[in-house]
Amino acid sequence: MAARPALRSAARALRPSFRSCSCPSARYAKPFSTSPLPQKPAPTPNNPDASSFSDKTTHFGFEDGLSEAEKTERVAGVFHSVAESYDRMNDLMSFGWHRIWKDHFVSSLNPGLSSHNPPTPQNILDVAGGTGDIAFRMLHHAHQLNRNPDVRVTISDINTSMLAVGKQRSLKLPASQQTALSFLPADATVLPAALAPNSFDLYTVAFGIRNFSNIPQALREAYRVLKPGGVFACLEFSKVGNPLLNAVYKRWSFSGIPMIGQLVAGDRDSYQYLVESIERFPSQDEFRDMIVDAGFVVGGEGYENLTGGVAAIHKGMKPLDAK
Repeated sequence: MAARPALRSAARALRPSFRSCSCPSARYAKPFSTSPLPQKPAPTPNNPDASSFSDKTTHFGFEDGLSEAEKTERVAGVFHSVAESYDRMNDLMSFGWHRIWKDHFVSSLNPGLSSHNPPTPQNILDVAGGTGDIAFRMLHHAHQLNRNPDVRVTISDINTSMLAVGKQRSLKLPASQQTALSFLPADATVLPAALAPNSFDLYTVAFGIRNFSNIPQALREAYRVLKPGGVFACLEFSKVGNPLLNAVYKRWSFSGIPMIGQLVAGDRDSYQYLVESIERFPSQDEFRDMIVDAGFVVGGEGYENLTGGVAAIHKGMKPLDAK
């Protein structure tokens, strides 16, 4: 009986908490870093474009001391393995909450909104978006809700298996949305030169940035390709503030998720890595500061917690006077 109040408290904490950044002020502004990018080792067969890797070490889940090239290769192996079951596993791992988070993420960005007639065209880059979950939602929102057919989305992903799933799923979209989509195999830390500076209105990444081998460099690339006034928006797992909810969440993450990965996808190790990668990802404040260090301006706290901090939305704007 004594446990019931604690359980009720945990249940209340699990309800979605969409705390908006209501403060209009732009804080934490710092100059954009113009230091040259580090050189990386020679290309490898699994990673022909190796120009983004530095000689710094990084981690793969709880394993430290890996080169950036090695992490990229091992993360690629994880997502090649889970591509076919990825969306089904997201439902099982989050009890369907990832759909609510993604819907809210897209609604908060309101793609396609324009006060002009005809509507102003918008160019969106969805990074690590292989299976299309975010891109398809943005196109529906822009084309159907905001009646703006001039919104185009490029889905970029380093993993060709994930892109293949997205391409197959896109065949179910209306023809007008299919023609507004393009797919691009690319490393987020060194986007192709074809993605010119100041060319996108919106850059999104959902549940992907924690897997990047060099997050600060990926943020600099996001800054490079966004237009002045363009928005960087990230949805990612984060840190839970409520101690009771955090204990329940950790227990589920490290016990339940790898077990479901084994039962449903026959791949415990990949899902063990995904859980560990969530644990190693920076806190909300730490990631906010990384976004600011890349040159973006943030409003209010710079992030919005979802479901008590299980996930969070981060946004930053490229200054209007940026070169």
